[in-house]
Amino acid sequence: MKLKFTPIEHIQLWRGKHLTENQFLLILSFVVGLLSGLSAVVLKNTIHYTYLLVMKAINSGFGIYIYLALPAVGILLTTLWLKYFVKDNISHGITRVLFCISRKNGIIKPHNTYTGIVGSSLTIGFGGSVGAEAPIVLTGAAIGSNLGRLFKLNYKQIILMIGCGAAGAVAGIFKAPIAGLVFTLEVLMLDMTMASLSPLLISAVTATLISYLFLGSEATLCTLPQPPTFELHNIPLYLVLGIFAGLLGWYFTATSMSLEKWFSKMLKPGKKIIIGGLILGVLIWLFPPLFGEGYDALREILTGNGQHILDHSVFSQFGGGVWVIVGYCALMLVFKVIATSATTGAGGIGGVFAPSLFMGGILGYMMARLLNCLGFISVSEVNFALVGMAAFMSALMHAPLTGIFLIAEITGGYNLFVPLMVASVSAYVTIYYFEPHSIYTKRLAQSGDLITHNKDRAALTLMRLEKEVEHDLTEVGPDQKLRDLVNAISHSRRNIFPVVDEEGKLMGIVMLDDIRKIMFNTEMYDTTYVYELMTMPPDIIKITDTMDIVMDKFEKSGAWNLPVVRNGLYVGYLSKSKIYTAYRKVLLNFAEE
Repeated sequence: MKLKFTPIEHIQLWRGKHLTENQFLLILSFVVGLLSGLSAVVLKNTIHYTYLLVMKAINSGFGIYIYLALPAVGILLTTLWLKYFVKDNISHGITRVLFCISRKNGIIKPHNTYTGIVGSSLTIGFGGSVGAEAPIVLTGAAIGSNLGRLFKLNYKQIILMIGCGAAGAVAGIFKAPIAGLVFTLEVLMLDMTMASLSPLLISAVTATLISYLFLGSEATLCTLPQPPTFELHNIPLYLVLGIFAGLLGWYFTATSMSLEKWFSKMLKPGKKIIIGGLILGVLIWLFPPLFGEGYDALREILTGNGQHILDHSVFSQFGGGVWVIVGYCALMLVFKVIATSATTGAGGIGGVFAPSLFMGGILGYMMARLLNCLGFISVSEVNFALVGMAAFMSALMHAPLTGIFLIAEITGGYNLFVPLMVASVSAYVTIYYFEPHSIYTKRLAQSGDLITHNKDRAALTLMRLEKEVEHDLTEVGPDQKLRDLVNAISHSRRNIFPVVDEEGKLMGIVMLDDIRKIMFNTEMYDTTYVYELMTMPPDIIKITDTMDIVMDKFEKSGAWNLPVVRNGLYVGYLSKSKIYTAYRKVLLNFAEE
């Protein structure tokens, strides 16, 4: 009988006969880049046409005050999409990708290949003050993860495909292949070898070409009126700009985390939508550039028309004086984080990529405008806006290389490499002093789910505490007699006996060495109770402890075995030798090729 194979099985058979493992990965990286690039094009167009429909509604007679309601409508539609169709949490896309790498073996649910596109289009198209980049990174990563699982790749190869998807997504949405590659290495913190760079480059370049094919060859943000020039005497000013960007990034991270926590305490989705939508609507009414991604305001600044950011604002009645513009920019920097947090906290889908570019550009423009007003020195407002964008992104994401290359690629401002480097590094160093984790990794670091470039810490993060717990120790009750304990010893191969009460609570332990002298004294069998013989373990491991905490407890206690509890109830035992064995196995995945 002739066997029937599925198309995937046919590909697998052909692959086994004609391709090496590396050759197949290169082909698959091309496919991932192709699909990621197409996804980026779809997302940009979907947001664009949603925005046009919204603007058409406003211009049809609804008036400027519809700004108060539009963001809430977008968040409401996004919430309904998530509740009735997605039925999963897809917010904080990049953080979610990092979590799937560290805790889900690189498994990202298939629906993430498209649900983020719909959710972010509704949120941003109706005015949500967030960016589309985090959702598209999750989309690209999901494409890579699911293709890798479809072709039965191993864990390391699936992680590489996730990286290819993320690189393709960033490269596609910005037409910036180098930034896509660097983003994957810096932000996703994948410890890639030289052999891994080729698939990443293929995906990034392929996605960029797809973006050029469908969206044209124009610069992503705008074409600068004239090439920026590098002036050596302005380097100290760029250094100061970087320091301010670092401090502003610290403010953004701390404020957004606090506001998210505040929104998370609201159990009713309707309440979140009303409060978040109202906050966002009022802020957009006061500061129209906070509507959507904010790229229109950046284009005005980069084309030398920065004074137009006041248009349609209640502040425009005060004129276009320097101090009005500087004050207006300062207020936008304060309230942008509130607008972004209100969007995501109320249920919207989006990331901080675009807000970081917006705030950095506004900061640089404000500083340059102020310097020119004071008259001590004349500087380029466009140059400072570009450098500010890179500096703030470097601070917020802890990714200086991503900031440098992204700004150079999306604006063509390659002559500013030295100022970009100076400001980005100073911003990163400044924020790192106050906050060692980026806005993407802070949540994971707090829960012990963060993978870093440090192989030892990465291996510990990837280990699952639940998998290493041993359950073959014989439990005894505190009210049992020595006779019962001896009987338990005779049937056990271990020398530790957890003492557990009727509710399952760990009361203590009995060590075989501690009772060796009396266990054969039959006169004590019925007069001695277990609770008289038990001792407390040198430490207790909670099932929620991270592996860092577990290793610290072993180190401080000097024990080789420690009990594990869940809410005080006995779960099992953890052996240091078993942890070392599991650690060595995980570490092999990080060995250089």
